[in-house]
Amino acid sequence: MSLTSAYQHKLAEKLTILNDRGQGVLIRMYNIKKTCSDPKSKPPFLLEKSMESCLKYINKKFPNIDVRNSTQHLGPVHREKAEIIRFLTNYYQSFVDVMEFRDHVYELLNTIDACQCHFDININFDFTRSYLDLIVTYTSVILLLSRIEDRRILIGMYNCAHEMLHGHSDPSFARLGQMVLEYDHPLKKLTEEFGPHTKAVSGALLSLHFLFVRRNQGAEQWRSAQLLSLISSPPAMINPANSDTMACEYLSVEVMERWIIIGFLLCHGCLNSNSQCQKLWKLCLEGSLYITLIREDVLQVHKVTEDLFSSLKGYSKRVTDIKESKEHAITNSGQFHCQRRQFLRTAVKELETVLNDEPGLLGPKALFAFMALSLIRDEVTWLVRHTENVTKTKTPEDYADSSIAELLFLLEEIRSLIRRHIKVIQQYHLQYLARFDVLVLSDIIQNLSVCPEEESVIMSSFVSTLSSLNLKQVDNEEKFDFSGLRLDWFRLQAYTSVAKAPLHLHENPDLAKVMNLIIFHSQMLDSVEKMLVETSDLSTFCFHLRTFEKMFATTLEEPTMLRYTIAFPLICAHFVHCIHEMCPEEYPHLKNHGLHHCNSFLEELAKQTSNCVLEICAEQRNLNEQLLPKHCATTISKAKNKKSMKQRQAPRKGEPERDKPGAESHRKNRSLVTNMDKLHLNLTELALAMNHVHSFSVFEHTIFPSEYLSSYLEARLNRYLESLLRQASSGAIILSPAMQAFISLPRDGEQNFSAEEFSDISEMRALAEILGPYGMKFLSENLMWHVTSQIVELKKLVVENMDILVQIRSNFSKPELMASLLPQLTGAENVLKRMTIIGVILSFRAMAQEGLQEVFSTHCPFLMGPIECLKEFVTPDTDIKVTLSVFELACAAGVSCDIDPALVAAIANLKTDNSSPEEEYKVACLLLIFLAVSLPLLATDPSSFFSIEKDGYNNNIHCLTKAIIQVSAALFTLYNKNIETHLKEFLVVASVSLLQLGQETDKLKTRNRESISLLMRLVVEESPFLTLDMLESCFPYVLLRNAYREVSRAFYLNRLPSNSH
Repeated sequence: MSLTSAYQHKLAEKLTILNDRGQGVLIRMYNIKKTCSDPKSKPPFLLEKSMESCLKYINKKFPNIDVRNSTQHLGPVHREKAEIIRFLTNYYQSFVDVMEFRDHVYELLNTIDACQCHFDININFDFTRSYLDLIVTYTSVILLLSRIEDRRILIGMYNCAHEMLHGHSDPSFARLGQMVLEYDHPLKKLTEEFGPHTKAVSGALLSLHFLFVRRNQGAEQWRSAQLLSLISSPPAMINPANSDTMACEYLSVEVMERWIIIGFLLCHGCLNSNSQCQKLWKLCLEGSLYITLIREDVLQVHKVTEDLFSSLKGYSKRVTDIKESKEHAITNSGQFHCQRRQFLRTAVKELETVLNDEPGLLGPKALFAFMALSLIRDEVTWLVRHTENVTKTKTPEDYADSSIAELLFLLEEIRSLIRRHIKVIQQYHLQYLARFDVLVLSDIIQNLSVCPEEESVIMSSFVSTLSSLNLKQVDNEEKFDFSGLRLDWFRLQAYTSVAKAPLHLHENPDLAKVMNLIIFHSQMLDSVEKMLVETSDLSTFCFHLRTFEKMFATTLEEPTMLRYTIAFPLICAHFVHCIHEMCPEEYPHLKNHGLHHCNSFLEELAKQTSNCVLEICAEQRNLNEQLLPKHCATTISKAKNKKSMKQRQAPRKGEPERDKPGAESHRKNRSLVTNMDKLHLNLTELALAMNHVHSFSVFEHTIFPSEYLSSYLEARLNRYLESLLRQASSGAIILSPAMQAFISLPRDGEQNFSAEEFSDISEMRALAEILGPYGMKFLSENLMWHVTSQIVELKKLVVENMDILVQIRSNFSKPELMASLLPQLTGAENVLKRMTIIGVILSFRAMAQEGLQEVFSTHCPFLMGPIECLKEFVTPDTDIKVTLSVFELACAAGVSCDIDPALVAAIANLKTDNSSPEEEYKVACLLLIFLAVSLPLLATDPSSFFSIEKDGYNNNIHCLTKAIIQVSAALFTLYNKNIETHLKEFLVVASVSLLQLGQETDKLKTRNRESISLLMRLVVEESPFLTLDMLESCFPYVLLRNAYREVSRAFYLNRLPSNSH
């Protein structure tokens, strides 16, 4: 074939397009196989009972289905033909794509054979790689097609529906049906088709021999060669890492294995005639039991090869070779790869440490980084596909690695280093291209004995492109694009690899060497991200999720591996690389997999870290309890008895010897490890993992690992909501204003929970320190949810009693009428109970806010001053939106405000059931009336006695005051009404109700009348809107003074018996 026709055939362009197209077709076949194998995603009519006979008929008669004369068999298809066409069009067109892809592949392979192209991975790397990739991709497509069990039904049913709808078969059906039949036994047909291509394929594969042998060395050989070591030869540390075949240095061994296994499977004739082919083939068979076709679909190497060769004459020796190789692989490959992983853990860690310390070395030693990534990826993918597929083995430890997380972590670290120092890499390689490569290339071009015009134009463009580079382009962050240069080099490889080319590339190896170098250097300028995907993409985990999860679980069980666990969520970011434009329907599924597993890994890490923190707290509490006075009695007793030998008592049998506090700190040697040591070590490792990266992206979602831990800690530390506050609501815990803490009330027969140990000033300060402003805001939002849920119920009670409350509001000063109205109210005790719960929650929040204010003042004193100053400028005349904005800022710093912006926002977000603002305002007014007239009911409760010692009540009704004031302020701010006016109304109605209690003759109803009267003083003290003068006008102060005296007298009288005793 002439040189002109070689130009016209555009071999490089066709290989590029067909390889990409082939990947798309392969993914579509995978998607169809996956969809049809799952009943949940299978086309629905394939599962319908009425379709069973049709499906059997189509499968049996395929492809010769007589649609017109088979109405009795195809009746259901006729009824649903439009739906079938709509549903199966994508499936059918995908099969047509396979047929068209097959046509183009064979046309190109025949053209390449006619051109007598020369393939050598070391010389024309891109040309050879693309050729072998195309063969493997095409074979994978055909093998996957044959694995789709419903392929005949899908194609046949679509054609039947098409003929019923249009009156004729689909134009592609005849050829498509024949192709499907031919590939029922795919390897047999493929070997027949590839017979004529044996020379080209075997030549390309033999060029891999030296490279494959070198890349299959064991860990000891790597160690002897000091592979990946930058410090083995210090004088050469800054020398550029070059090779005659740069791309071969990071070429995946897994890819080469696929080329060799599938290549010799299709062109097996050369195995009997060429000893070199036989050696390469046997070496490859000894390395892996499975090779990947796509994702989790694999080829069981030895079984498939043995089955094929057993059916051929003259291949008995090859079958023996297969059996021997399989035995060797089963016996040795597990340990072989295990040792390589051990070596890589050490070598790559050293490489990462050096590059992290001296990132400038990424310039000359960039090749080392990509080699390390490729080696790790090969070992990880080998382990994954064998762990997934080797189910029965005598040595399961060969396919498990408890330290795999470290390798994954190192891979992510190298990737991160390269991305972080991309500018260093670009500056170095730009100068390399402009000041060295271009000069060497010019000399080689000038010394070429023959240089046709087309090749001359291409090479001249190389020189001009490289000569125009300058460092300012990197400084100005210009985007480089050398894709044209690399495609031209690919074209040049194709032009110079045909038999009749005037310029043969294999006769000019220096040109190939320098161009291989230039291509790598150009990729360092514009394709670093693509290189990272090529060398370190682990998206295979997206299709081996069970193994992925198992590796993560195993890592969590190894304390020394905990710091590397962050690698698992980071790898979920790789899943985006599985996407192909020819199969967009996969995107949401892949995205869900990536985000779901990223979230689950981070949540588990956060859970483990949180548990560790709480276990340390519990352990610390146990140690603290050892210091309690009750535990020193035995020690004091022994010390006292030692003074007199006569008084010494022998220790009781079975009584354990109690260690003194601090004994755990005495170590006889460093090997002794306490439980606290283990917990602190685990916490350190987990904290390192959670804080290793600030953020990363998974399918366009930005993930913040530390936020998972913060959320988990917040949820666990918010046990105040579930434990402390719930017990406070039930009366087991009360708020003591005197102690500024919640305290537990002792109960017989129950374990005493010391609430004061978790809710005093120092604990609130510690809580604010741990959670921080955002955590405290989260805590506040949770508290407000509980408050608003109570307000919703309170509004319902008001609505139920609305008519009566309206009458009470108008007639509260008429005792005779009130005597008839009050008994008609329902749920008054419920109103008081719910309002008390709100008060308890708001009181706890106020204490937490005080702790936040102290912490904030300590950490940011320069901010606290301006915030407090800004708050002072707010007056009642200030616009309410401005007021709430300032108060929100102040609350975020822990500063208390007259109106709680968080409560206002929470109430504003409540659903109002389409009620008007006027109705909502009316309900708010009547709620205060309901509370005011219900206060006398509290006097009947024995727990409503005011404790001078605690400065509160044993049933927490002193918290009512905070609830009344803050809820009123929030409600009337929301409805834009005067707060003071409505609180005055409450004060008047409540005063009248309590004064009427003085005329009550029933002693049970007036049991704690004086204690309840004190609530009026507490309401005024709590409110910034009320004054004592306002109270005096409706509730004489002399009554409060008398109440204080009676309460004090009763309190001290109750204490007298115990004191005298």
